[in-house]
Amino acid sequence: MSMIVSAIGQGLLWSILGIGLFLTFRILDFPDMTVEGTFPFGAAVAVALISHGFSPMFGLLGAFIAGLLAGLTTGLLYTKGHVPILLAGILVMTALYSINLRVLGRSNLSLLNKPNLFEAPFLKQLPPYFDSIILGLIFCVIVVLLVIWFLQTDLGQAFIATGDNENMARSLGIHTDNMKIMGLMVANGFIGLAGGLIAQNNGYADVNMGVGVIVIGLAAIIIGEVAFGNLTLNQRLVATILGSIIYRFVLLVVLALGFSTNDLKLISAIVLALALMLPAVEKRLHLRRAMRNSMRT
Repeated sequence: MSMIVSAIGQGLLWSILGIGLFLTFRILDFPDMTVEGTFPFGAAVAVALISHGFSPMFGLLGAFIAGLLAGLTTGLLYTKGHVPILLAGILVMTALYSINLRVLGRSNLSLLNKPNLFEAPFLKQLPPYFDSIILGLIFCVIVVLLVIWFLQTDLGQAFIATGDNENMARSLGIHTDNMKIMGLMVANGFIGLAGGLIAQNNGYADVNMGVGVIVIGLAAIIIGEVAFGNLTLNQRLVATILGSIIYRFVLLVVLALGFSTNDLKLISAIVLALALMLPAVEKRLHLRRAMRNSMRT
């Protein structure tokens, strides 16, 4: 039972990463490799601030701002420097590795004997692992409501239009470069926030904790879409959260089957690949059935 509760809690915490990635991957329609640098950057800033006597909430605020700055850098390289988005993300991700070492002062930093959100008095009264569920739910609700509110504003609609059809958006007077920069900033802000939360949950920050996190975020998005089918934009945000939880259960089942934790990155890649291929397979099967039915008639 404790493993199931832990999987749900971890799914909720990691889903904030998925929501951030959703803004760039699904709405702006381009891959942002900054994620793998922003996530540990947020974790490093949060842990460093807490280690220097700041409150855990202030650490999360620092993590969010760190993510904003990372997204701003990628956005400026892409829009003003005309660096391809994939390469811009890789450049920022690479630079952040050295910055994270500077922030932490070493390759990893522990929160041992330091306060964190998961040690709040009201959470200590809960059964094991329920703290991550409660905090995960709180932050997921806040993030989803903020994103839904933002997307319904004129600025949010301009942001969506930029992702749907950049040329049309530009013809309507929308500054598409500004929309892209804003989208990258907000997305990476949430990713930095996720890094800060998970670092507090783990009790440490490590410069290598961002390796493969883009696969985790994409898995949450794709699994949510595959599992729940055609949804509205707001519903897809919730589906991303549920997809993150389902992904954690998949990993739990894999570990229960006797696989090593060293295989998790490989398994994550396989799960994502299968989820990406499933819609195409279903489409082919549907076409074959339609052809057979037409031949019979």
